[in-house]
Amino acid sequence: MNRTAKISTLFLMLLIFIFVLNAWSREAVFILRSSEVSDGGTLPAEFTGDGASATLPLAWSGIPAGTRSCTLIMHHIDPKGKTKWYWTLYNIPANVQSLAKNVQGVGTLGNNSINKRAEYAPPHSKGPGPKTYIYTIYALSSTLQFSEPPDQVSREVLLDTMKGHILASAELRVVYSRPDGTAIKTNNNFPSLNPEQ
Repeated sequence: MNRTAKISTLFLMLLIFIFVLNAWSREAVFILRSSEVSDGGTLPAEFTGDGASATLPLAWSGIPAGTRSCTLIMHHIDPKGKTKWYWTLYNIPANVQSLAKNVQGVGTLGNNSINKRAEYAPPHSKGPGPKTYIYTIYALSSTLQFSEPPDQVSREVLLDTMKGHILASAELRVVYSRPDGTAIKTNNNFPSLNPEQ
């Protein structure tokens, strides 16, 4: 093989290596998405207390090798710097990579900071301006074990228990502004709602 042929072969091998590396990198990126809203987009009212109070459908890709379970947390940081959480779902099986709207029977619900129950608490904030809500999916190297019942498993408890087990995480940020003059809905599930929820 002459020198020109060797250079051509080496160049071709380099191109193949770069192509394979790029393909692997794309697959390895852990991404969280929703069919209803893009990252940084406006959360439809259907998924808030102004609408049907539905949970947002979500899907993730690029789950790392060695993942044994996933945890989902939806939270918001209010103007005073206080963190509030609306949805905690843990021990999602590693082979599950999506959650349908109003999903049931997948994983275990932890509590929310609004009524302290093990359920989804839809955003109800009546404070001025847009609010950012963050959905975070965590890929874990283990399933989580708790001595507390699910209604006592808070965001803080989850984050503390997950330490040392997080392989990767991905976020989806959405924004919602309540229409001017919208009254806060009240029902048996949310008898006393904070104005900055």
